[in-house]
Amino acid sequence: MGLAVLRSRALAGLAAPAVTVEVHLANGLPAFTIVGLAEAEVRESRDRVRAAIDNSGFDFPAGRVTVNLAPADLPKESGRFDLPIALGILAASGQLPSSELDRYEFAGELSLSGALRPVRASLAMSYAIHQLGDSQRAFILPKANAAEAALVGDAKIYPAESLLQVCAHFASNDPSARLTRTLPATTKSTGHYPDFSDVKGQHLARRAMEIAAAGGHSALMVGPPGAGKSMLANRLPGLLPPMNDAESLETAAVQSLGGSFNVDHWGRRPFRAPHHTASAVALVGGGGQPRPGEISLANHGVLFLDELPEFDRKVLEVLREPLESGHITISRAARQSVFPCHFQLIAAMNPCPCGYLGDTRKSCRCTPESIARYQGKISGPLLDRIDMLVSVAALSTDEILRSEISESSAAIADRVTTARARQHARQQKNNAALSVKEIESLCVPEADAENLLRAAMNKLQWSARAYHRVLKLARTIADLAHTEHISSAHIAEAIQYRRALSTQS
Repeated sequence: MGLAVLRSRALAGLAAPAVTVEVHLANGLPAFTIVGLAEAEVRESRDRVRAAIDNSGFDFPAGRVTVNLAPADLPKESGRFDLPIALGILAASGQLPSSELDRYEFAGELSLSGALRPVRASLAMSYAIHQLGDSQRAFILPKANAAEAALVGDAKIYPAESLLQVCAHFASNDPSARLTRTLPATTKSTGHYPDFSDVKGQHLARRAMEIAAAGGHSALMVGPPGAGKSMLANRLPGLLPPMNDAESLETAAVQSLGGSFNVDHWGRRPFRAPHHTASAVALVGGGGQPRPGEISLANHGVLFLDELPEFDRKVLEVLREPLESGHITISRAARQSVFPCHFQLIAAMNPCPCGYLGDTRKSCRCTPESIARYQGKISGPLLDRIDMLVSVAALSTDEILRSEISESSAAIADRVTTARARQHARQQKNNAALSVKEIESLCVPEADAENLLRAAMNKLQWSARAYHRVLKLARTIADLAHTEHISSAHIAEAIQYRRALSTQS
């Protein structure tokens, strides 16, 4: 009786491969079949589409309706195929002109009344089309998704509220019935971050956070309860430079996949702080239909792990590869998904189970065995991948009661931005991302500084990875000092951030 072909998008990690929706009507006993490796929510669209067509004032065709979602070996999930399936049925039955359909792509879930409900990952689909250079085709989406999808600057996004409105766009001769394109947002969120001026004392820890922000370094803060570790970590995003357009799009696309993106936070660096009961899947991503985990949702932002030893050791070990590579691959029997995770790890922990080892205010009541067991929950290989070990001492009574205002985040952020500009002019990346070969050519210390570093290596028995991380830290400290030469002072300051965990009290 008729054939119609439309286009939509599936999801495979951050990619959104093209899907061809083919609708064929034939004579025979009434039947409605969907083929093409469709998951349960796609197969359930038969009932939603039938009711939406009837309630929109159209006739659902009698006979056999076959919908093929190609390619057949690509899994299809969610209700985003409702809209193209319904339009395909109307076009194949002659109730909708099909001449313009090949210039559009469609995604949207239908209610029984024919209204369009929002779908997950609209920005990820729009971003994937942008990445593939396929931006000439317009995209019709539910109105609730339009502002998000339109953040991709060259995307042609047309929002609709119902199936009837989409049909009027193609069938009506009245120009006012045509859908109106949604234009992208022109400004990014400046965000509001807690300010470092709230932090009293902690000059060494504040300096460490400035170095971490300037070079993109990971850090572990060790200190007693109430010393201000969480307070310092919460203020770190306010020191980081604004994201560029590419970073903003990638970060927003990942958050769109996880269903947590807010258009009002466009361009704002994420700060994620999962609870220590989080599972490995929650942290790195996964599931039957792989979704991003906390490390990907923190992409180009900060991942804060408070009470680090309280995390399950197996959960922490999954961080080792992403810390090095900047991406995570989720493998399943039927598919493989890759998510970006260029996050900055900031962690915090107490020095012992009671929390007061080395504290001058309270006595530690832990045995040496319990201290060793507590600190041993964090493996050596993971500690080796953390750039900085920062001691955060408890504040004295005078420091707590002092009313002086500390240096603001804005003043520190100016120095961080200048240091990062030096790095990107020199190597087009942050110092934390330097490869071994780049470290050997860009992080060469002066002669006396090299002697100091060699002595520290022999005494502290560092691995090659720890040696390279000290050089990267020293390079960042030199950048903050506006110099290309790595001196003994820079190396000495970097060494103090690589002390053994047991000495951080």
